[in-house]
Amino acid sequence: MRDEALILESPKKIKRVEQPSSDMLKIRAQKLGKFLLRIVRGTVIVGICFIILQPLFAKISISFMNEKDLYDSSVKYIAKHFTLNNYRLAISGMDYWTVLIRTIILSALISFIQLFACLLTAYGFARFRFPFKKLLFGCVILTLIVPPQVVMLPLFIRYRFFDIFGIFKLTTGGTVNLIDSYWPFFIQAFTCMGIRNGLYIYMLRQFFKGMPRELEEAAFVDGCGKLRTFIQIMLPSAVPMMVTVFLFGFVWQWTDSFYTSLYLNNTKVISSALGSLAVNVYKEYEGFGGSMNFISPGFVSMMNNTGTILSIIPLILLYLFCQKSFVEGIERSGIVG
Repeated sequence: MRDEALILESPKKIKRVEQPSSDMLKIRAQKLGKFLLRIVRGTVIVGICFIILQPLFAKISISFMNEKDLYDSSVKYIAKHFTLNNYRLAISGMDYWTVLIRTIILSALISFIQLFACLLTAYGFARFRFPFKKLLFGCVILTLIVPPQVVMLPLFIRYRFFDIFGIFKLTTGGTVNLIDSYWPFFIQAFTCMGIRNGLYIYMLRQFFKGMPRELEEAAFVDGCGKLRTFIQIMLPSAVPMMVTVFLFGFVWQWTDSFYTSLYLNNTKVISSALGSLAVNVYKEYEGFGGSMNFISPGFVSMMNNTGTILSIIPLILLYLFCQKSFVEGIERSGIVG
């Protein structure tokens, strides 16, 4: 009887033993899958970081090299003939400190102006109803699609012979030449036609649309008008987004070479000074590394890489200072999932 009872109970015991083992296999498979996923994710992140940072590290390395190191196949990232002379030549050839201050002032002013204009425009698209609203917003998005080269000639002619509805020509007998001045940049910023202003309007519009209308309704009940509600209620909540738009505007204006070369003929900013750096250094230091009639590729590479590092240092410092608000603004902008 006992043997029969053991035989009858043995399948149950076997099942009880086998069930935990299958669960353990599933758990181990899940852990292995998560581990492999972390490896793949980490590999992708490291690869993307390498693709982004490797050119920067290469430029930093070349900026400390002598020209001989560029032609030495055994030199990769660590210079054999370490030198700071490249930075001295680049600072002198770019007139770096003068150009730096001028570019900071220009970029900051334009960024503040277009931030103000885009805030008002985006708030209008987000909160008010008016005729042809969708059509006008479509035109705003269209400005992101049209290449600036398409409107290059009309823009130059417009600011070379600037007039407002014929008033200047009627009163003074001629037009006003705004080329080689900052006025074209300011006018485009005020009218939301600056660099990527359509993107800023879209980002701010998405942010304002996501804010609850109850805030505005409560402000209206308390006696606030539309402008006061915008200034006291909406703007304080939009500080991270405003920082993001300001940083985008500052960086794109800082690195712009199209509009600066179109409007500024004699006034140098960072982008234009960087473009003529190697030639300027060669003219100033005639005989350095060769004849004036021949500029060696190695010398041009050293000067361009050194000038690029000098150009992006202020942008890196600005990002490090504002990175918290920048990341928060990107998350709330509506351009990420």
